[in-house]
Amino acid sequence: MPPYRQVDYTDELLADGTVHRRYGDGRQEWRSRGPGGTVLWRDNEGRSGRDEPLGPKIIRRDHPGGVLYGREAGYGRTLWGDGVLTVNRSSFGGRIGAVLATVAGGALLGALVVPPLVMSPEEEEELRSQAANSGSGGGDDGGDGYGDWDDSYGDDDDFG
Repeated sequence: MPPYRQVDYTDELLADGTVHRRYGDGRQEWRSRGPGGTVLWRDNEGRSGRDEPLGPKIIRRDHPGGVLYGREAGYGRTLWGDGVLTVNRSSFGGRIGAVLATVAGGALLGALVVPPLVMSPEEEEELRSQAANSGSGGGDDGGDGYGDWDDSYGDDDDFG
């Protein structure tokens, strides 16, 4: 049994340019682009927050309960510090990732790297600086960190 709980989700691009995310556990989020590659969100449980890419593959989620970090694992998957693995079923990568995981007997999922549980402000700033110096801005989609609204960095990784 894996040390995480998997929650699948699908994204729907809305006419106003925002995204409606539906999680397999019944939660829903409405997401919009924010400044500097961030994503602002609110959910059907009355919470709201902000997701920020901190350099390659690390996401900082600010929410009413504090801060949570996630690590993108490719194929539309993100492993969060609270033990939840989110899998994007609306993108090609999410579906192909599920197929690969099934064919590989879970070996692909065994390669997940746990995100940091806490980071100092200095560590966060170092990741931001590395991303700025690499010119990627957190992704290769023009620097907005949100790709094609399929929640990807350009290589079909999940942005939260």
